[in-house]
Amino acid sequence: MSYQAYQKAQTSAETPSQVEYRLFAQVTNALIEVKDQPVTNPKTIAALDWNRRMWSVFSSDCGIKGNSLPDQLRAGIVSLSIWVSKHSSLVMRGSERIDSLIDINKTIMEGLAEQAELQANSQRANAATSKPINATL
Repeated sequence: MSYQAYQKAQTSAETPSQVEYRLFAQVTNALIEVKDQPVTNPKTIAALDWNRRMWSVFSSDCGIKGNSLPDQLRAGIVSLSIWVSKHSSLVMRGSERIDSLIDINKTIMEGLAEQAELQANSQRANAATSKPINATL
């Protein structure tokens, strides 16, 4: 494999924000698909659980030493995760609707899309300024 092929593969790989965006899109689409279904529907239960677990992972990641996100953003993610968990329970009891969970996810996706574009532009700029290695790989 030549250096140019490696460089192309490196620039075509997803950025962390793109990966997170893709996950949010998948989970949010699952919620949208079941939003008018009864809460007892197994697909509804699965979608709510998937969303809650996704938020829980992001919350846990915010507590890991070395997380480079600003403290205020980390605290916001943890707070949102707690809210998502509580709201999901209310949805499961039939006292709230799933729409607010979808709205929160879409808002986060908007921010991730902006961040993903910045990361992709940075990767392209780094790839364009990289000096090729003399030998092929």
